[in-house]
Amino acid sequence: MKTRTPFKTAVLAVIWGWMIVFVLVPNLLVLGSSFLERDELTFVRFNFTLENYARLLDPLYGGVMLHSLWMAAVTTAVCLLLGYPFAFAVSRFPARVKPLLLFLVIVPFWTNSLVRTYAMKLLLSTNGLVNDTLLALGLIDSPLRMLYTEGAVIAGLVYILLPFMILPLYAVFEQLRRDLLEASSDLGASYWQTFRRVVLPLTLPGIIAGCLLVLLPAMGMFFTADVLGGAKNLLVGNIIKNQFLDARDWPFGAAASLMLTIVMALLLFAYYRSVKIIRQRGEHVATA
Repeated sequence: MKTRTPFKTAVLAVIWGWMIVFVLVPNLLVLGSSFLERDELTFVRFNFTLENYARLLDPLYGGVMLHSLWMAAVTTAVCLLLGYPFAFAVSRFPARVKPLLLFLVIVPFWTNSLVRTYAMKLLLSTNGLVNDTLLALGLIDSPLRMLYTEGAVIAGLVYILLPFMILPLYAVFEQLRRDLLEASSDLGASYWQTFRRVVLPLTLPGIIAGCLLVLLPAMGMFFTADVLGGAKNLLVGNIIKNQFLDARDWPFGAAASLMLTIVMALLLFAYYRSVKIIRQRGEHVATA
């Protein structure tokens, strides 16, 4: 029978206390607020209502949410197209070089993401480095309008979230057995057939994990849309932030937050189920 030392008990108590105070209680407050009415003075009035959730179906907010989902999906696709070959290339470098390359991937995390977003603003502005370079090379006659566009928001999201795609993909490429690739080649498979039938299925858990790690935060990074996108390219996070800080409509902001949490939970459940199915298929093939 395992005995629990006072140190272990103290550590568990601190962890549980932290989770209860800073995770469980705030989420319960958000859940409860989403079913209350708005009040000008006290922010919430203790009258039960479902009106906040009904407002989420308003075409105005529905359009913003669909546009937010579109920009997050495009960001995820771009990160996957850039991160997949990059992670594969890093996994094939000599062991002494890999730590340096991974270090370069995570170095941007040393700087606050808001500061990096403002750096992107300086690059994409009318008098920014990108326009100055294109004008100096004679590729354009007048500065391009890149700031406050949908493309600027997606570029900013890709810049911030690309490491979250690379790292899980690198982990699955590191576990990819080279003898399977050699066996596929020995059996006469082309590069495309090897990729489609061997590499892609074995790296699918990393692809799904990377897509979730990029898609979910991309829908909530309101400061990127504020700085680079202007008023026409909003994310779900902008709606929530505006309701809490500008409109002072805490119940509706809580309902929007809960809706985003439910979407995240559904995606995480889909990830859990997909990984389980992939493992079961792998075990079935191994025993066949």
